[in-house]
Amino acid sequence: MDNLINHPGVIIGFGVLVVVMLLLDLGVFNKKVHAVSSKEAAIWSIVWISLSMIFSGVIYYVSGFEKFTQFQSAYWIEKALSVDNLFVFILVFGFFNVPKELHHKVLFWGIIGALVFRAIFIFAGVGLINLTYLPEMTLLGHQVQINIVLLVFGLFLIYAGIKSGMSGDDDDEEKDFSKSAGARLIYKLFKVSKEFDGAKFFTVENGVKLATPLLVVVAVIEFTDVLFAVDSIPAIFAIAPDDPLILYTSNIFAILGLRALYFLLANFIHMFSLLKYGLAVILSFIGVKMVIAPIYHISSPLSLSIVGGVLVLSVIASLVFVPKEK
Repeated sequence: MDNLINHPGVIIGFGVLVVVMLLLDLGVFNKKVHAVSSKEAAIWSIVWISLSMIFSGVIYYVSGFEKFTQFQSAYWIEKALSVDNLFVFILVFGFFNVPKELHHKVLFWGIIGALVFRAIFIFAGVGLINLTYLPEMTLLGHQVQINIVLLVFGLFLIYAGIKSGMSGDDDDEEKDFSKSAGARLIYKLFKVSKEFDGAKFFTVENGVKLATPLLVVVAVIEFTDVLFAVDSIPAIFAIAPDDPLILYTSNIFAILGLRALYFLLANFIHMFSLLKYGLAVILSFIGVKMVIAPIYHISSPLSLSIVGGVLVLSVIASLVFVPKEK
């Protein structure tokens, strides 16, 4: 069969794997609150990437090479864009002075939120795409069928790529995260204590139940991920606009490995100073691919090669041209 969605065994296997790994993560390996070491983060990064590659192998066996390359392309696009988001996480934790041993819990609940929001965005997006195809028309001598949503997404990604490449490095550093939508929501719903109370989201002071700053941080991280999805979700629609399972599974595998990647790269994020330019090129390329898709189809294997090549070159350039410390 060509379509992954027709294989309930693969879908059930993916769901069981995610639930089991999250239960092991929270209930066994991280039952005790602690600061995650670089060694532990490296091990978990290898575990998540390995599971992702094994799952992609299952896709190859069940659905063939085309679906395999679609999964790989969507996975590595999401993974690459996630690195840019790690810098914001570092700034959020620094802004609220979150103890290192609590970073994992915040990111864990951020992942839970991402599982829900990504499902809504992806499945609703695919449904919307299926409803917005225009009748066939002749364009530049070709019979084409333009999709309004994909066209808008493509133009948006071109704009986002150009804007990302031209943005300054200090834009996020000067941001007051206590005024973000997530923080304002918590401050509106609850009274918030000034101090953390271990890993608790709520505490009692003078007989009054208060939310702790940790809950505020989780809300900020959740809202940040929603904003991040505005770029990343349209980007993967260029890969497989008609297969939500490919998009969702690849997206979730990339997101599940985000925490380990954070702890692994947090102290070395400055070494990837030129990565943002590579990500800008990738966003623009994907946008162009979506815009020209009705006339010219760029295959998934070629897209994967271009995305991988740009990532490798931007990482190498970052390591060669290390910026001077401020």
